[in-house]
Amino acid sequence: MAKVAVCLSGCGVFDGSEIHEAVLALLALDQAGAQVICCAPDKPQMHVVDHVQQKPAEGQTRGVLAESARIARGRITPLSAVEAREIDALIFPGGFGAAKNLCTFATGGADCEVDPDVERLVNDMIEMGKPVGFMCIAPALMARIAGRRRIAPTLTIGTDAKTAAAVEKMGAKHRNCPATDIVVDSQYRIVSTPAYMLASGPAEVFQGAKKLVDEVLKLAKK
Repeated sequence: MAKVAVCLSGCGVFDGSEIHEAVLALLALDQAGAQVICCAPDKPQMHVVDHVQQKPAEGQTRGVLAESARIARGRITPLSAVEAREIDALIFPGGFGAAKNLCTFATGGADCEVDPDVERLVNDMIEMGKPVGFMCIAPALMARIAGRRRIAPTLTIGTDAKTAAAVEKMGAKHRNCPATDIVVDSQYRIVSTPAYMLASGPAEVFQGAKKLVDEVLKLAKK
């Protein structure tokens, strides 16, 4: 049974993990019989967004770990405690939290910084030849890590030209891809899917998520 860590970034599309993406990835992992560890950085969110008004909620603060626990039904592990040697694969759902809390791509673009524990774990996975999956905007953080490592993995964020240009500026290669499909970099064992960068609803997200999970698990066996 493969042991897969799913790194969450909060709870809610505008300031945390995109809930559909996270849950559908977890569903695909459960269907495949994988053992899942949900994890998240134990730190404050960049900000809190009122999801009705779709505007920042002034004066509010929330923690990434505590909010991620809502998706994980309370079973959440601090990212700092997750070691690459103890897992077989790693998956990052999208949502603005991936670009706000796991890295600063939402504010810094191609000059963004990556959370130290995220960068540590991803680097260790690559060093050990273990697969990593990225959904939606999450490939942006991989692009930043890739640039620091001086490698050029092939990723997708869908078809948005501006975001794709930023991904390539950071050092990765971008490939257009529909929401229902994946891009696989077999050299670095990196799998990505556009999810809600393009998807019209959960059904399309799930098609991409399932393909991503299946490919990640296949790579984990090699």
